[in-house]
Amino acid sequence: MKPLPPGTTIGVIGSGQLGRMLSVAAAQLGYQTHIFAPQSGPANDVSAGFTRGAYDDEEALAVFASHADVVTYEFENIPAGPIEALSKHVPVHPSPAALAVAQDRIAEKTFAEKAGGRTAPWRAVNGPRALEEAIAEIGCPAILKTTRFGYDGKGQARLMTPEDARHAWEAIGGRPAILEGFVKFDAEFSIVLARGTDGSIVTWPAPKNEHKDGILSLSTVPAPKKIAAQHDEAVALASRIAQALDHVGVLTLEFFASADGPIFNEMAPRVHNSGHWTIEGAVTSQFENHVRAICGLPLGPTALTGRKVTMTNLIGEDALPENVAHLLAEPGAHLHLYGKHEVREGRKMGHVTRVTR
Repeated sequence: MKPLPPGTTIGVIGSGQLGRMLSVAAAQLGYQTHIFAPQSGPANDVSAGFTRGAYDDEEALAVFASHADVVTYEFENIPAGPIEALSKHVPVHPSPAALAVAQDRIAEKTFAEKAGGRTAPWRAVNGPRALEEAIAEIGCPAILKTTRFGYDGKGQARLMTPEDARHAWEAIGGRPAILEGFVKFDAEFSIVLARGTDGSIVTWPAPKNEHKDGILSLSTVPAPKKIAAQHDEAVALASRIAQALDHVGVLTLEFFASADGPIFNEMAPRVHNSGHWTIEGAVTSQFENHVRAICGLPLGPTALTGRKVTMTNLIGEDALPENVAHLLAEPGAHLHLYGKHEVREGRKMGHVTRVTR
């Protein structure tokens, strides 16, 4: 692919904070962004253009395509069919095929297993009877997850005993799901990689990720030895999946570090919350390398800029002015607020990255 020259436009599907940070990275390399979403959001504050439309509106998407030289997306909970149609008008990276796999838990678990990955025991569940059968096979405790449109702990219900089945099924809205058995693990971590149009791959050091109420709370790099020992195996799987999908851009895989080795949890064909630390903590951020990849540019180095880097999410009232002002005076702290005007419980409002040199 011939590199796109500065001054051309990157279309971004989604108007949230990831689109905002992609737009900032694009501007640093001389590109403009044009946002497509049903409503304006944080990304609109820093983009050059905006097309309003539903994510399945092929007419609106075609108009959007006329403004862009290449298109990417900030999240995977969008219909794959219209994105496939969009790709006939303008190059779309990552591909609609990568999107289709990542947005369906059954497809992604199957894909990871075929690539040689290790997963928790799981069964597809399409109704109460199938859930009972899955519980009989897998046992409890377990977790029931909708096959689609689940993130940050949404669309999930825990089952501590078989008697929890009815409540769990109702809690997820009676939608198609998978039942996953619990696994014993020491820590959670992610592999964030970027793959270029020429097939080249770079990866960042794996962060240890800590969650609270299903939402990422803290990422720390370098990760402890238990994760470091499983890093290469996890990177190898992520690279095989990226190659098999002919993925272009950033791809993130989440893992559990267990006594048996890394256990694949899920993947996202995009920039990821667990990679936010790379903005100040790595030589090239995940956002810049995503832009480089989809525009046909060489990928940048991913080494750490300090001895230790942490990224803490600011959730809900954590981001109120009175709660973040002190961060601006803290040496080594880098505050990012996403420009969301409504503070809600459980809503990601920003993050702070701390780099220790």
